[in-house]
Amino acid sequence: MAAGAGLAVTAVIALGAGVGGALTGLPVTIPLAAFVGSLGAVGMTYLLGAAGGRDRSPATLILSGVAVSAFLAAGQTYLLQQNSDNIQQVYSWLLGRLATAGWRDVRLVLPYAVLTAVVVLLHRRELDVLSVGDDEAASLGLHPQCSRYLLIAAASLGTAAAVSASGLIGFVGIIVPHTVRLLAGSSYRVILPLSMLFGGAFLALTDVVARTAAAPAEIPIGVVTALLGGPFFVLVLRTSRRVLT
Repeated sequence: MAAGAGLAVTAVIALGAGVGGALTGLPVTIPLAAFVGSLGAVGMTYLLGAAGGRDRSPATLILSGVAVSAFLAAGQTYLLQQNSDNIQQVYSWLLGRLATAGWRDVRLVLPYAVLTAVVVLLHRRELDVLSVGDDEAASLGLHPQCSRYLLIAAASLGTAAAVSASGLIGFVGIIVPHTVRLLAGSSYRVILPLSMLFGGAFLALTDVVARTAAAPAEIPIGVVTALLGGPFFVLVLRTSRRVLT
């Protein structure tokens, strides 16, 4: 999702529709482009995964996502090379920062974030049922595909809103939910609300680190979260190996 949103917003900034917007104010075109790009990336991943047959295993979807991300990154690189005049502005956005975000950006992003949160939280019980398999979910009266499409659309909308305002800040959506799962259990009824709460707190903490670690200069938040993400994955892998053995 983030790769598609990144390519779409890069195109908007590089081609001039959002020049100045990513750093001084959030134009309406940027959230819209990010949402379309997110849905496009999800659709490409789903179609590529479907090429292997009707049984879309998690491994197949992951590999499809990696391939789509690489393709979109290549397109983004091409746009940057062809629009070198705006490359500094795009890079500032890509690395992620909150210093230039204001209340206007909050007002523009807030409706998308609220809608995403409401949809996801209302379906948190269905996610627990879907985690045991589509057949079991269908036997309980759910419609797995409809629920899945709705949740993907809501997640794409939330991702687009966040990416358009702050840029590509990686690992937050991985570090926080995994940590909550380790501490509070595997039920989505607990994971989702706590992830929203602690995700905001984690982002605020990393923003403080980014502003103060190399003061008076500011480190991009994406760099800080990436530095934390590497050791976190090592910890998760070690923990998973101990559980399996």
